[in-house]
Amino acid sequence: MKIHVTLARLARKTRASPKEDEGVATGMVGAPACGDVMKLQIKVGKGGVIEDAKFKTYGCGSAIASSSLVTEWVKGKTVEQALDIKNTQIAEELALPPVKIHCSILAEDAIKAAVADYKKKHVDQAAG
Repeated sequence: MKIHVTLARLARKTRASPKEDEGVATGMVGAPACGDVMKLQIKVGKGGVIEDAKFKTYGCGSAIASSSLVTEWVKGKTVEQALDIKNTQIAEELALPPVKIHCSILAEDAIKAAVADYKKKHVDQAAG
């Protein structure tokens, strides 16, 4: 099963980036029903390209695997391209069972939240 392979390489990406770094944006999302919480940080370089991504997730293995996978997938993409990553792609790649689909939804929401934070910071910088 794919999820077991992914779980084996999870721990390497859990460190956080400094929030004060100009290109770092953070998305934090949670699922009240199950208690899972995901924090996704992206470091965006020139041209809006995501250079690095880190995560910290409190939740089940499927939530952690979903977070880890999106950190791999967003690297090298523009922030707009990152928004094209859908929960269905995450669930399919990890072979998530139906009862764990909410984990892939959280991961997609974390990407959206991180990109929104990046855009907000850069609108604020342009304004002032």
